[in-house]
Amino acid sequence: MAATTHTVSNQAPPLVGHDVYGGDRALSEGVERHLASADPELRDGIRQELTDLGHAAGSAQAQEWGAQANDNPPKLRTHDRYGNRIDEVEFHPAWHRLLGHAVGAGLTDAWGRPAGHLRRAAGFFLWSQAEAGHGCPVSMTHAAVPALRADPALAAEWEPRLTSHVYEQGLRPAAQKAGVLFGMGMTEKQGGSDVRANTTTAVPLDASGEYLLTGHKWFCSAPMCDGFLVLAQAPGGLTCFLVPRVLEDGTRNVFAIQRLKDKLGNRSNASSEVEFDGTWARRVGEEGRGVRTIIEMVAATRLDCVIGSAALMRQALTQAVHHAEHRSAFGALLIDQPLMRNVLADLALESEAATTLTLRLAAAYDAGTEQEKAFLRLAVPAAKYWVTKRCTPMVAEALECLGGNGYVEESGLPRLLRESPLNSIWEGSGNVQALDVLRALQREPQALNAFLQEVGLARGADHRLDSAIKDLLTDLADLEGIEARARRVVERMALVLQGSLLVRWAPPEVADAFCASRLGGDWGTAFGTLPHSLDLRAVVERARIAG
Repeated sequence: MAATTHTVSNQAPPLVGHDVYGGDRALSEGVERHLASADPELRDGIRQELTDLGHAAGSAQAQEWGAQANDNPPKLRTHDRYGNRIDEVEFHPAWHRLLGHAVGAGLTDAWGRPAGHLRRAAGFFLWSQAEAGHGCPVSMTHAAVPALRADPALAAEWEPRLTSHVYEQGLRPAAQKAGVLFGMGMTEKQGGSDVRANTTTAVPLDASGEYLLTGHKWFCSAPMCDGFLVLAQAPGGLTCFLVPRVLEDGTRNVFAIQRLKDKLGNRSNASSEVEFDGTWARRVGEEGRGVRTIIEMVAATRLDCVIGSAALMRQALTQAVHHAEHRSAFGALLIDQPLMRNVLADLALESEAATTLTLRLAAAYDAGTEQEKAFLRLAVPAAKYWVTKRCTPMVAEALECLGGNGYVEESGLPRLLRESPLNSIWEGSGNVQALDVLRALQREPQALNAFLQEVGLARGADHRLDSAIKDLLTDLADLEGIEARARRVVERMALVLQGSLLVRWAPPEVADAFCASRLGGDWGTAFGTLPHSLDLRAVVERARIAG
């Protein structure tokens, strides 16, 4: 009976074996644009690295690793068979393969390399589409480098290990490993984002910078990392410390994992609660300047939140377009039906705006000028606020494009949807980002000047963008009660910045549709409400997998 009635038809084929880099026009064109003035040999090398990584990310093997890592979540082993405390987390082999590929591709190695942040951001964007959870230790390892540079001796010791392209699993003294991973521990039960309310104490052992820590960390992701940057209250105030998992003599540092969090999002990564009780640590930076020391790490991980959300958006868009290319309903392919085309075009605009902004921020890191640093001071928290906020509704809409097919775990879309809120919370929720923007506006006038100069590069090219810039200046000129309307101000800043970038660099049909909807107000409250007069077919065509 099954043989005669169970005929499968009108289903999209599996989306495997495609080039995630070359097939993404917004990404590949953006990388080429920012590398236009680079040395040809460097440009060719980066292009080849990203092409190889794009093929790997789109392979059936990488997709299988991602599924296995999430189907087989990590397990906590607090004690060995004899009752000794070991505090280890066991991961499925697929987790280690994903991490090994990420480290081998240099996704923890950007600082000080020509175009290093652009190459690394594009690579992180690509490989995150294989599986998002393992990106957590990759991101923190990359971001730890500038924080450690507050102590040149520590940086000289640890930086070569952090930027290594060799992944070695297992807990051993760091000096015995060719490469290491880092995590961070800031959040405590009573404080959350208010790290100055932390109660973990640090007692100095001597004048050499060694301390013993006592306290807890409410969220400590990737607890099998080799070292952690944490905040604790020293005699001189809140201070940053390096906590190794294994001490130089091979003994385990006191790092008691109380439990793994049962969290929303990916299942592959382990987020834990950790207790310190006489835990050995090295001071990083000066006593009492812990926030200033670790803020460089926070800024870098905030950029990775933008990259990660943009990658989720592109992955969801790709699945939606692929389905619509192959699925017929009511006598025509979904992609050719006007209403579905409107939805897909709207999703494509959101994805391209996020991707273009991501690459611009990475390129600013590479430039390293005072002007670009000032620009990043506002652009990073504004982008982190907006792009991560847009991720969840976009992924949900993409899932709906697949109908019931998107609602089953086998499609992969439920995993993307569970993951989509993460980056809006990690490294400071929306309110924290908005308040950080206000802090920069009030204390660092050069940041606003740099931001306005950037968006002003597109002035005169689109009247809707010009009007939005004018409205933004009006908002910024009125500081009365600005905290209560901070989200509106930051949202407008992000949209104006995205609009400026798209007007300058995207195809006219993309820029026109973005400005008409996001800046001109001709847009509804849901995706798929773009003005029908726009060239939506061209927008959707650009979003299809190229090649």
